[in-house]
Formats: sequence, C-alpha cells, structure tokens
Amino acid sequence: MADTQTLVLGGGCFWCTEAVFKEVKGITDVESGYSNGSAQRPSYEQVCTGTTGHNEVVKLTYDPAQISTRQILEIFFVVHDPTTLNRQGNDSGTQYRSGIYYATPEQKQAAEDIIQELTRDNAFGKAIVTEVKPVQNYWPAEEYHQDFFEKNPNQGYCMAVAAPKVAKFRKTFAALQK
Repeated sequence: MADTQTLVLGGGCFWCTEAVFKEVKGITDVESGYSNGSAQRPSYEQVCTGTTGHNEVVKLTYDPAQISTRQILEIFFVVHDPTTLNRQGNDSGTQYRSGIYYATPEQKQAAEDIIQELTRDNAFGKAIVTEVKPVQNYWPAEEYHQDFFEKNPNQGYCMAVAAPKVAKFRKTFAALQK
C-alpha cells in the first residue's frame, strides 16, 4: 500500500467539510478537529468563544496515488467560500476562517499555486482570504462531532447547510466520488 499523507482544512463548520470529504475517492480518513490556536486540548465550548485562535477543521488522510493534493484543494475551493473573512454563511468568528494547514512543502506549494491561479482568473470576483500555514496544535474534536452529518442527516443545520455542499460536490466532482 502506498504511503498516505495528511492535510488539514478549515472551511467553516467542520460538520459540512467532513461530510464532503468522507465521499472523496482516495481519502482514507476524515477527522473533525481544531487547529492552529493556542489552547492545549481545546474543547468545542472553548473554540466557540473565538478566544483560543483555533479553527474548526478536518484532518484528511489520503493516498496520493489515488488523489492529489491539487484535486483535494480544487474540491475545497468549490464547497466553501474562500472570500469571507472569519465567516461561512451564518457561522461567524475566527473559528470559521478559511485555512489550509499543510504538513509538507509540496502541500504548501500546491495551496499557493491554486490560490494564485484562482486570483489571476478572478474566480470568485473577490479576494481570496484563505490562510496557508503549517499545521500547528491540532486536536481532534469530541466524539459527538465525528461523522455528524452521517449520524444526523435530518438535523436542521445538516439539511440546510451540509447537504447542499455534499450535493455540490457530487454534481461537480462525480468522478472523484467513492
């Protein structure tokens, strides 16, 4: 089996981001968590205050022989709005910022390249505010957040926010669906 890599992405509420990436071919694990803040072992309640500096993220483990970092980032930029600072839809605060937290220099380069291309092409009609930083101080979210959409598909937030993102992924990236 090929070596796997990890990449951490912040695209708003982790329930939505997790729901999308669980369906992507080549991604072998998706874990909701908190990253790039100062608190050690932060809780959801602490992160929600916006005072820890942590971002709600998903940690993706993937097989680069099946899916490239570039393809993962293409999905990421389609299923969230990278132009809103500290906000995704009605979710606002630093914990909902758009972020790519890389583990390797190659991942950093892939992130910088795609942002440069999307900016050059004016893909969103506004500036991209996605931060690109090395992953730091990652901590998994509580168990009840893991697989949230899968376990709660009829929950209001899941139906209103997560389900449309999953549908958009399925429509746009059918070839990359498991």
